Amino acid sequence: MTRFLFTVSFVLCASAASAQQQPGHDACARDVTRFCRAVMNNGDGAVLACLKEHRTRLSKACEKVLTEHGQ
Repeated sequence: MTRFLFTVSFVLCASAASAQQQPGHDACARDVTRFCRAVMNNGDGAVLACLKEHRTRLSKACEKVLTEHGQ
């Protein structure tokens, strides 16, 4: 029973984290497609590094998301 409750808690926390990431994902999706398509399959770190490289060309919404997340 304890294991079941732990699993349910973990799933709920993961769902909440995904819901919080969605607005940032939406704000930067077009920029990722435009500037970072070549590294999209290399993981989140590669995409983030690519976005930082193109920071001066990013949309205002994506720039805001990066700034709000300390990037």
